[in-house]
Amino acid sequence: MPLHPLVNIGIRAARRAGNVIFRGLNRLEALEVSAKGRNDFVTDVDRNAEQEIIDTIRRVYPDHGFLAEESGATAGRGGDEFTWIIDPLDGTTNFLHGFPQFCVSIAVQHRGRIEHAVIYDPMRQELFTASRGQGAQLDDKRIRVSKSKGLEGALIGTGFPYRANTKWLDPYLAMFKAVALATAGLRRPGSAALDLAWVAAGRTDAFFELGLSPWDTAAGSLLVTEAGGRIGTLTGADYELGGDILAGSPKTYLALVELLAPHVPDDLRPAAR
Repeated sequence: MPLHPLVNIGIRAARRAGNVIFRGLNRLEALEVSAKGRNDFVTDVDRNAEQEIIDTIRRVYPDHGFLAEESGATAGRGGDEFTWIIDPLDGTTNFLHGFPQFCVSIAVQHRGRIEHAVIYDPMRQELFTASRGQGAQLDDKRIRVSKSKGLEGALIGTGFPYRANTKWLDPYLAMFKAVALATAGLRRPGSAALDLAWVAAGRTDAFFELGLSPWDTAAGSLLVTEAGGRIGTLTGADYELGGDILAGSPKTYLALVELLAPHVPDDLRPAAR
């Protein structure tokens, strides 16, 4: 099935941003690095990659809006009908250390719903794509979540609280212990967008993290659902972009909701929102 035109433009933009990132690896010591917050960094590579994405899209869709990590929200001339949600370099801390786990994440939101997704890993040159109702692909081949039937033997991805969400560190550590005791192991690669793409590809059986932003999860959340997985909050509530997230193969997802329930902080429970 041919890719949607919006996906094709997203791919073009992601590859161009990937080139910016790849070139930046050769000059890590010369990069301009500034802190947006505690353990939250931005470089000129982030900014240049984001601008490359926006410029590529605007040449074809000048009326569309943007929600981007570095430049924020920009309304389109067409109102909020189409919004591109962009993380130009998800895994900046990894990138700054030459740790090869980061990606470009681009999603297209139409009238409030994510319809298309592109995640590009410039180090492995892997391209994940999805369109609502048309499945998820890795390098044009259909992908599905794993066939994991629960927690026993499952490999779970996660992300540690490291910014303002360190207030949840203690309950998170309790979650970590519970999952470690019930599964084959946990992995913390350091890029939430890629973590979700890997759930979609069946490389891990589930993923959970607290305190994320919309651009961290917009593309990955569609990849997971189009690959046959489930996605929600840590309590199993419907997922809205940002905040806490739990994604996985259907049975592992349900088992994790039950396992994590006693440890979810009160301010992350639906009644407290």
